[in-house]
Amino acid sequence: MKTFSRPRLRRAAPALALLALLAASCKKSDDGGTSPAPAPPTTTNPTTPGSPAQVAAWLTLPDQSVLFKRQAGLRFTATSNTDPTIVLDTTQTFQTMDGFGYTLTGGSAQLMGRMSAASRAALIKELFATDSTSLGVSYLRVSIGASDLSDHVYTYDDAAQPDPTLAQFSLGPDQTYLLPVLKEILAVNPTIKILGSPWTPPLWMKSNGNSVGGTLLPQYYDAYARYFVKYVQAMQAQGIAIDAVTLQNEPLNPNNNPSLYMTGAQQATFIKNNVGPAFRAAGLTTKIIAYDHNPDTDGLNFVNAVLSDADASAFVDGTGFHLYSGTSISTLGNVRRQYPTKNVYFTEQWTQAGGNFAGDLFWHVSNLEVGAPLNWSRNVLEWNLASDPGTSIHTPGGCPNCLGAITINGDQVTRNVAYYAVAHSSKFVRPGSVRVATTASASLSALRNVAYKTPGGKRVLVVVNGGGTQKFNIQYKDKLASTSLNSGAVATYIW
Repeated sequence: MKTFSRPRLRRAAPALALLALLAASCKKSDDGGTSPAPAPPTTTNPTTPGSPAQVAAWLTLPDQSVLFKRQAGLRFTATSNTDPTIVLDTTQTFQTMDGFGYTLTGGSAQLMGRMSAASRAALIKELFATDSTSLGVSYLRVSIGASDLSDHVYTYDDAAQPDPTLAQFSLGPDQTYLLPVLKEILAVNPTIKILGSPWTPPLWMKSNGNSVGGTLLPQYYDAYARYFVKYVQAMQAQGIAIDAVTLQNEPLNPNNNPSLYMTGAQQATFIKNNVGPAFRAAGLTTKIIAYDHNPDTDGLNFVNAVLSDADASAFVDGTGFHLYSGTSISTLGNVRRQYPTKNVYFTEQWTQAGGNFAGDLFWHVSNLEVGAPLNWSRNVLEWNLASDPGTSIHTPGGCPNCLGAITINGDQVTRNVAYYAVAHSSKFVRPGSVRVATTASASLSALRNVAYKTPGGKRVLVVVNGGGTQKFNIQYKDKLASTSLNSGAVATYIW
C-alpha cells in the first residue's frame, strides 16, 4: 500500500509571524481545529441596515468565541479622523466571480446520504440556499469516478478487458450517494456551478494497469476524450450541468490512489487532438480547464506547454491551481498577466485534521479567500466538504487526515475552520460579483483585504488581520466608517 503523498500545507512567512503572535492570545481547540459550538449563521442584530449609509459586519475570531456572527452595524459619516484607511474604488474593476465552495467528494456524499432525510435537508439548506440564514455556497467540485476520498477506487468503465467503444460506461457507482445528494443540492440552488475532475482514467487505458500512477496510453486518447463527453452528457441526462472539467487532478503527482501522471506536452496533445474536437463535435459548452495542481516551477512549465500551444489553447478556458508546494498565491496573478485572455481558477486546498483553528483560519482566508481573487481567480474551492470524526473514508493510500469543512457523525454536524473561511465570502459575494480595487494606508499592510460589487448593487469588503489589533476606516466615495479588528480576526463588511 502506498502512503498518502499530499505534502503538508506550507504556510507563508506572514502566517508564521501571525501564529507566534496568536499563541499568547488564542487557545487551540480541543477538537483539532473544529468549532466548539456547531450552530448555523444567525442574522440577529440590533441594527438592521435601512439605508445606503449603514454597513453590516460579520465576524469570526481566532479564539472561536465569535464564529461568523453578525455584529452591530457601522455607519458612514463625513467625519474624518487620524486612523489609517482602506479605500474602496468601484470604478476599477477586475474579474467576475463564479463562486466559492468545496469539493463534494464521494465520502462527503456518503456521509450526507446516510443522514436522516430531515437532517440532510436542513444541512443542504444551510450550506447552499441563498436566503438570509444560509451560506449560499455557489461552486462545487466533484470527482469523475473516485477520488482518494472515496471509500474505494472505481471509474465509470471498469471493464475487465479494454472497452474502446465505452460500451460499459455507466454512472452506476455514484447512483447511491453522489447523484442523489447533488440533485437535492440543485433543488435548493439550481444555479450552482459544478467542476468535474478525474483522479484516474479507466485502468485498461493506463500504461501500468493500476489505479496508482502510470500514464494514459496513446492508443486510448480518443476513447478517453469520448469518456469525458459521455460523462458530461450522462450528468446532463440526470439534470446535472457540468460547467467545467479539468483533465487530471494533480497530473504531476503519480503517488496518490487514484492518480495518473501526465505532462504538459501530453495534456496539450490530448486537448488539441482529442478532447477539444470531441467537445466541439458533441456541441458541449463545458469549459476545459488545464493543469489542476501547484503553481511551482514544474507546474508553470506544464501551464506554458499547454497555453503556448495555439491549437490546444484555443480549446482552453483557463488554468486550475492548488497551493501545496510552498509557492506564493501571487503566482496565479503572474499566469493571468502572461495569458490575459485565459481565466484562473483555484480548485483545491486541504485542511489537516488536528490543526490549529487560529492559524488555519488566517492562512486560508489570507491566501485563498482573499489572495486567490486578488490574483484573478474566479473561484475558491476548499478540500473537502465533509468528513467523519475519524477522517476514515478514503481509498487505500488516500488522504487519512483531510478535515472536512464539516464533520458528520450520524445526524450530528460540527462546523470546522473551512466552513467559516468560505462563509465570509460565499454568503455575500454572489456569482456575477465583480472584484473592485482597494487601496490602504501603509500602516495597514497586515490587513489583507479584497472587495467586490455584487449583481444586486451591494459592496462587499473581506478583511483578515495578520497583525496586532487595529483601528481603521473604510472609505467609500467621500464617507468613512470607523471600526477595528482583533489580531487574527476575519470580518466581512457589506453595504
